[in-house]
Amino acid sequence: MTLAIFDLDNTLLAGDSDHAWGEFLVDAELVDPEHHRQQNDQFYQDYLNGELDIQRYQRFALSPIADRDPEEVTAWRKAFMDSRVRPLYQAKADKLLEHHRSQGHTLMIITATNRFVTGPIAEAMGIEHLIATEPEIRDGRYTGDITGIPSFQDGKVLRLQQWLKDNDTTLDGAWFYSDSHNDLPLLRLVDNPVAVDPDPTLEQYAREQGWPVMSLRD
Repeated sequence: MTLAIFDLDNTLLAGDSDHAWGEFLVDAELVDPEHHRQQNDQFYQDYLNGELDIQRYQRFALSPIADRDPEEVTAWRKAFMDSRVRPLYQAKADKLLEHHRSQGHTLMIITATNRFVTGPIAEAMGIEHLIATEPEIRDGRYTGDITGIPSFQDGKVLRLQQWLKDNDTTLDGAWFYSDSHNDLPLLRLVDNPVAVDPDPTLEQYAREQGWPVMSLRD
């Protein structure tokens, strides 16, 4: 198979679903507004700076749903999808996905954002394969922690390599689309790296390497 791999936040989506989840919780008054917004903004800045402590951030992002009733958190997520995520969809992203589908490519999202947030997004986009940071679930409830290797920076490479092994396939001819310099370890690995609405660090690197640079913003 030929893989067409996509980062999610600020690539397929015109915004960051992780950060938007924190803003949703604040605006819905499901967390302490001042403290949560300050922390959410700081973690996002750390991410942009390439300095994010992914383990600490994911515990922060998942803490509001820890040990909550599953029906309650599912309702929160549905409201989040409707109010915050759907406005971030991009027509050009849909066309890009369809372009790869028409060539018989296997589509995948690989994202540092946790599966609680991203699972419904991948499903709504019709993308079967998702590698995301995995929230820990015990006795049917989220614990507020994660399990396994977070799919962030080099972790994306490790998680993808395990997926390739499990599915008896390779990266031959693979594409990877991303906006972030945090994804350089995986971008360097594929045959067809593409910078999408890239941050300044990635844009400079991509142009130096002769990689395509494109925009999906409407």
